Amino acid sequence: MIEVRVPDEQEGTRAVVRAWLKQIGDAVAENDPLVELETDKVTQEVPSPSAGVLVEIVLDTDAEAVPGALLARISTDASAGATSTPAKAGVQRVAAKESGPLPSQGHTESRLSPSVRRACMQNGIDPSRIAGTGRNGRVTREDVDRAVASATVVSVGEPATAQPRQFSAHDIPHDRMRLAIAENMVRAVTDQPHVTAVFEADFSAVAAHKAALAARGQKLSYTAYIVKAAAEAMAVAPAINGRWEKDRIAISPTIDIGVGTALGDKGLVVPVVKDAGSLSLEQIGAKLDDLTRRARDGKLERSDVSGGSFTISNHGVSGSLLAAPIILHQGQAAILGIGKLEKSVVVRQVDGDDAIVILPMAYVTLTIDHRVVDGHQTNAWLTRFVELLEGWAA
Repeated sequence: MIEVRVPDEQEGTRAVVRAWLKQIGDAVAENDPLVELETDKVTQEVPSPSAGVLVEIVLDTDAEAVPGALLARISTDASAGATSTPAKAGVQRVAAKESGPLPSQGHTESRLSPSVRRACMQNGIDPSRIAGTGRNGRVTREDVDRAVASATVVSVGEPATAQPRQFSAHDIPHDRMRLAIAENMVRAVTDQPHVTAVFEADFSAVAAHKAALAARGQKLSYTAYIVKAAAEAMAVAPAINGRWEKDRIAISPTIDIGVGTALGDKGLVVPVVKDAGSLSLEQIGAKLDDLTRRARDGKLERSDVSGGSFTISNHGVSGSLLAAPIILHQGQAAILGIGKLEKSVVVRQVDGDDAIVILPMAYVTLTIDHRVVDGHQTNAWLTRFVELLEGWAA
């Protein structure tokens, strides 16, 4: 009998069982996805460690999945699935709380795609109660959308104690990611005194350097330059890369920069560029491209979104000029905000005389945990950050 356990988590991120991708009695191959676990940051599939038959599910949907907890058991006896029904083979589901009928064992297709599972979970719909219009009666995403549009009442809680609640077609039910984000935001503003400083930055030098690289066939995003400059600016104020502990201010030995990545209506994730201080501009650009692509494809690992010591919120990409304060991430002392880059009329000295010029400008903010960082450190860091951007060598 092979045990399937919850993988070791990073930094104590709490996970829950989101959905089982295999049912009791199903034959599984090695590395077949068995179950989805969800944290406030990522969804992770746990693969089968061995070929065999799934004979026991220990943690059912919505159960908390702590590191190392037993998820399921797989029988490697080849005859278990072929010669025995689940009941005869001793197959069991432990502590399951069924809210509806089990998947059909007849000819109707009972498997659900990830999109359908997600939509059912977000809207509190039992897929077994939806008449599927797909092949062999399979429930499609369109079937779920129709069920949501036609619904007027949903049941909340266990069937025996459920109380109906009215909702409109415009309401958006909370999913786990939104609930976790809300919990983290409230905790952050409660525990950490937020203070924000605002500077302006001229991106002319960065734009020229970026254009020169593009002419040679190498494309980099502005975010790559921002990450590189942020990493180098840590030298003037190391506490920016620290965190508050009960007995000390702990300074991270490496500069691990998280970059907020929007996922549309699903909120955002913050993949981390590890040890950014040791990477070249080009290496940072390659890391960002990889992390961003996998974030939007839903393929980030937990290690990709953990361990950050500093965060960048590039909110300007959606049109925002200024955001303050930007809520800090737990366990970090500062977060950098980058506003919309746009041409602005500014006064600069040209050959010793004041001149009105048009430059690509953006507001940059640094929101700090005032327990860790003081005002002079904040301003020193921003001053150096802006100097690096504005003095980028061609």
